[in-house]
Amino acid sequence: MTKRNRRIFLDTSDIFAAALSATGGARKLFRLGEAGVIQLIVGPNVLRECEAVIRRKMPESLPTLAYLLELGLVEVAIQSQENYVEHASTIIAYKPDAHVLAEALSIQPDWFITHDKHHFLSHRQNLELTFRIGTPGDLIQALEDEFTNL
Repeated sequence: MTKRNRRIFLDTSDIFAAALSATGGARKLFRLGEAGVIQLIVGPNVLRECEAVIRRKMPESLPTLAYLLELGLVEVAIQSQENYVEHASTIIAYKPDAHVLAEALSIQPDWFITHDKHHFLSHRQNLELTFRIGTPGDLIQALEDEFTNL
């Protein structure tokens, strides 16, 4: 029996990290997407936010952003419905991150990958979600453990 690929929702911080470093864990996720090991997904808010951050902080990396999205076979999800935004706002008070969480809630991934310690990682044990929240390293370790235990 073949397991389906894990569906991985990427936060802006991970896409930005992958654009900055060709050797970090965030970039490895795009390579795993390219290899078909995982399915990478972003929401339209995440994509807009990522493009805006890169344009503002390092516009010379816009081609890298386009390359990563193509390399990782990244799927762009549809806009989340208002009920997801309302629900996410009860979980995360910071409105921009509530919109990101709403996109993840509407997709129901296996993992939500972020570097955001303040709004997501420090509270992940208290969040009642159907998916795991972690860093690229957390996901890579989980995949290694899974393949080791086959």
